[in-house]
Amino acid sequence: MLSLLLPAMLAVQTMAVLELTVPEQPVVALHGSDATLNCSFSHANPFNLSDLSVFWQLTDTKRSVHEYSGGRDQLVDQAESFVNRTSLFPAQLGLGNASLLLSRVVVADEGSYTCFARVQDYGSASLLLQVAAPYSKPVVTLAPESNLRPGDEVALTCVAYGGYPEAGVVWQDGGGRNLTDNITTSLVANEEGLFSMTSVLTVVLEPNSTYSCGLINPLLGKEGYAFVTITGQNIAFPPVALWVTVGLAVCLLVLLIALAAVCRRKIKESCEEARREAEEAKELEEEESKTAMTLLKS
Repeated sequence: MLSLLLPAMLAVQTMAVLELTVPEQPVVALHGSDATLNCSFSHANPFNLSDLSVFWQLTDTKRSVHEYSGGRDQLVDQAESFVNRTSLFPAQLGLGNASLLLSRVVVADEGSYTCFARVQDYGSASLLLQVAAPYSKPVVTLAPESNLRPGDEVALTCVAYGGYPEAGVVWQDGGGRNLTDNITTSLVANEEGLFSMTSVLTVVLEPNSTYSCGLINPLLGKEGYAFVTITGQNIAFPPVALWVTVGLAVCLLVLLIALAAVCRRKIKESCEEARREAEEAKELEEEESKTAMTLLKS
């Protein structure tokens, strides 16, 4: 049917051209959802649907996506990947609406589509379909995960799944400094064409350090962005440093106790000496008083 229809359309094109309107900007469809590829035409005179032919095909490979002619769908030559996933809008065909409804969009559907239409005149126009899928919320892990010390070199790994297309990865520290130049990022596609993304950032830890990993989907913008923060709460003192710190603390405590004991002894000795001096002064005063009384009596 297609081999007969296209030459007929091309022959009509030499006589007149039917102007078709399609979106200038790419049509973005979410993976698994339905997408409408808009295509419309205007015709000066009323026409019978039996005189209308509409044909959708992939621009690059020329594979048939959907065909309508003679007042009904003609799907004998339809590519297998589109079976039971395409339809037109029959009630609006007479109004010049040749749009295609593509159901359950998958990554493989991405590409350029050409809409052909003929009543008495013939025309065609192409549009671009892009597929997008949001990534899962990133998960950030540390390696190693424990006994971390300031100055250690660690690998921070950020993983997200099920997204499309390739996302931009942004690493930052707690001060907002961009660390993206120090990362290694890899992508692995599953059987549906959706990506699993792994990004690794190697850093030298500082006390109370914070790092964040963010994803930006080029088609979904902030809708494809996620933010995860890791603090330096796992950073611990090394065992040797811990024992040294404890030892110094014990020594300091012993020194303070000894110093307190010495001071107490010194204060006690000073008090006893002052008491002895006071007693000696009192005895001397009593003796001098007795001597003076004796001289007065004589």
